[in-house]
Amino acid sequence: MKKAVIVAAMSVLPVSAAMAENYTVDPGHTYPSFTINHLGFSTMSGKFDATTGAFTYDPAGKSASVEVTIDASSIDTGHDKRDDHLRSPDFLNVAEFPEITFNSTNVTWNGEAPASIDGDLTILGVTKPVSLAVTGMNCGEHPFNQKWTCGFDANTSIKRSDFGVNYGLPAIGDEMTLNFEVEGQRDE
Repeated sequence: MKKAVIVAAMSVLPVSAAMAENYTVDPGHTYPSFTINHLGFSTMSGKFDATTGAFTYDPAGKSASVEVTIDASSIDTGHDKRDDHLRSPDFLNVAEFPEITFNSTNVTWNGEAPASIDGDLTILGVTKPVSLAVTGMNCGEHPFNQKWTCGFDANTSIKRSDFGVNYGLPAIGDEMTLNFEVEGQRDE
């Protein structure tokens, strides 16, 4: 009788709950980056070299989530002196706020592909809602290690002043474009 109740209970569970797959972010193939106006002369680009996280993905059930943690001290603009300044209390204050995080709250779908990922972005201990536009998503067997891999590209624009990063305003731009290229391998 107990077995029949368990089987009956499982049959009413959503199919997507059984289909969702968990992925661990591959830090060697995940690339959070940014661009910002530099004194009105040019667009400066930078990236972060250390990222961890996880995501779930179920295209059939139209369910997904993502959590990413960026080591703020891993900022890299290709210029050591500027990077040290960006780590200082003037900008990211990495001694007090060592991490930048993004935690999804909702995913909007376009057919079987995610179109946007809404979530909470935390910089300098300030959390604000943002929406990432998903510009690409692909899954398949990795050709070198034969592990099932999924990756996505997404971007958004924020005002750094909304997070308390005010140094150099307005000469250094307030609006930043954030880009996330994320790859993860399915957990075994």
